[in-house]
Amino acid sequence: MTKEYYTVEQISEMLNIHPKTIQRYIREGKLRATKVGKSWRVTGHDLSVFIESDGDKGLYFGGRPMQSVTASSVVDIIAEGKENAIRIMNTLTAAMNSKPLEYGQSSMHSQYIERENMVRVTLWGDIRFMAIMMDTIALITEQNSVGE
Repeated sequence: MTKEYYTVEQISEMLNIHPKTIQRYIREGKLRATKVGKSWRVTGHDLSVFIESDGDKGLYFGGRPMQSVTASSVVDIIAEGKENAIRIMNTLTAAMNSKPLEYGQSSMHSQYIERENMVRVTLWGDIRFMAIMMDTIALITEQNSVGE
């Protein structure tokens, strides 16, 4: 059984939607696609799922609906030394990687700013994911202040 794939341009013509809008749907997770070289390809099945979804409720990630409320935040955490900074970043990465699938897409970037002894964390995602990450950061910082 062979799968039929469509390009962004083909989908744009079929649905009478601008190609940049189709690309935005792919970026936002509304339309599942696979990158082939520099262009996107969408299976016939994924296109059908997209077409049959009902408008703004059609946000899907991993086959499950995404929440419509997202949040972003930048958090600066004082870290006493590079080893402590690495521990903080590893703990937050573990929390990020163990989140439930129903929390949908999310992202986290962290960096250690050595001259300021600080870990800067940038978070984006479902509001429940953000709450868990903020609770995790609160626990980490409370543990650091107890150990002083």
